[in-house]
Amino acid sequence: MSIETTPEDLASLADRRAPGYSLEAPFYTSSEIYEQDLDVIFGQHWIFAVAEAEIPDPGDYVTIDVGTHSVIVVRDDDENVRAFRNVCRHRGSRLLESACGSIGNIVCPYHQWTYRVDGSLIFAESQASTFEYDKFGLKPVNVRAVGGLVFLCLADEPPADFDEVSQLIEPYLKPYSLASAKVAHQTDIVEEGNWKLVMENNRECHHCDASHPELLTAYFPISRYEAEDVPPRQQQIFERYLEAQAELEKAREAIGFPNGDVCQLEGKATGFQISHLPLDGAGASFGPDGQQLCAKLMGSIEDPRFGDLSLHMQPNSWFHFLGDHAVVFSVIPLAVDRTLVRTTWLVNPDAVEGVDYSVESLTSVWRATNDQDRVLVEGTQRGVTDPGYVPGPYSEVEGEVDAFVTWYVQRIQANA
Repeated sequence: MSIETTPEDLASLADRRAPGYSLEAPFYTSSEIYEQDLDVIFGQHWIFAVAEAEIPDPGDYVTIDVGTHSVIVVRDDDENVRAFRNVCRHRGSRLLESACGSIGNIVCPYHQWTYRVDGSLIFAESQASTFEYDKFGLKPVNVRAVGGLVFLCLADEPPADFDEVSQLIEPYLKPYSLASAKVAHQTDIVEEGNWKLVMENNRECHHCDASHPELLTAYFPISRYEAEDVPPRQQQIFERYLEAQAELEKAREAIGFPNGDVCQLEGKATGFQISHLPLDGAGASFGPDGQQLCAKLMGSIEDPRFGDLSLHMQPNSWFHFLGDHAVVFSVIPLAVDRTLVRTTWLVNPDAVEGVDYSVESLTSVWRATNDQDRVLVEGTQRGVTDPGYVPGPYSEVEGEVDAFVTWYVQRIQANA
């Protein structure tokens, strides 16, 4: 079921959203609001596209489709990351149909107009002698590589605060050497739910105890407690957490890693949060009881017990960086009630599959978690279409969900 709205309705719905409460049903079910999300959120803000490791060599490319937009992300001959509209400058044909690949030049399949991977046009048959090749290069898209992560902005004038955010994030990412990492595996799943429900589900772990047994084997259940709030029955766990936190601080100091979390999830165009937590058990990775999953560590990390550095970026991504691998997630809307979730696992470039890691072990926790989250999102989508749905209050541990929804409403209002 799709509830139809007008731009005026959207502004009114945004203005009357009660702080601390979920959104009204049309935000998840209206095809008009979905189209405006594509325009205002995904068309005007920086969105995560790919990891640089997905395009390691000159000519390697990935295509990204957002609504009716199609973008080529490619590494040029000088090894710079470029992004272009996936549209021929002749008569508009789609240039590259594959999701990824490697090319020498970009050749239009229709009339063979040919472009270098820097976007310049080098061949256009049967043109007049006055034809000016330099006026018909591919249309560029704003692109930025930050610590090995590639972000796009489809707007002509992207949010200016991305420079500030990049400067804050890059020191945290640098030790992992993500730009030179290797893709160990990638999966795509489609969740039958609105993209905002996918993001909201990710922004809390209130549901984790009941839904994610595999994931919880590595995490302390009381990592965000203050000492005075820890129940007596969990005091021993909390003491173990404090010991692991102290060991993590030593590992950070040993390589000059930044100390302290940063939370700027709302109140600005490019919202983000970065935090670093120790892991339970062996404290190394997402293996059983925190066991290490890849023998070779990432970048300049020296201690496998390097915890979980998590990064959340509004509006469409989250990341987990561990001593032995990284997991990056991107969310792309497909329809008002369908969302693509892409998960990519990165490892040290020298790590050998079957020797230093196995794909099955490396990916098992997040493949299970993604599928469990898919079920939760799809159940919520069915619920918000029910006439009985009304917005409910967030709990005290769902502050990051509230921050995401608040950010979203602020961005809708800023572009009203």
